[in-house]
Amino acid sequence: MSGAFDSIRRGLRQAVAHQGGKGRGVKVYQPQSVNVKRIRGRTGLTQSDFAATFGIGLGTLRHWEQGDRTPRGATLVLLNIIERDPTAVLKALQVKRKTPARTAHKGVRRTAQNRGGNGGGKGKDGGRVVDPSPM
Repeated sequence: MSGAFDSIRRGLRQAVAHQGGKGRGVKVYQPQSVNVKRIRGRTGLTQSDFAATFGIGLGTLRHWEQGDRTPRGATLVLLNIIERDPTAVLKALQVKRKTPARTAHKGVRRTAQNRGGNGGGKGKDGGRVVDPSPM
């Protein structure tokens, strides 16, 4: 058998032993539960701003705050970090872009839609307004 297979088999045996309460040397990090509403309150952000800043769905955030659901995994870790030092996390996320935004691929005409415009006028091509300027 290959070394990779032996390693996988060994890992599976350790996981089964750990699940049965017999695992030794296995370290499991379990982040502590958090009060999401209190954390958001410490940041001074509205629900929608907090959700947008940290990439959380607004509905999910509301469920957490109401106690209907609880955060898990990496999100729970992030919330623990925010709870410990919200100012540092907010500061870290406010990175200014040093390079210009990426433009469309060469040869692709940019439209009002893919430029973030509102698509103002309706052209003959199904509502897209083509920018005739060269890229």
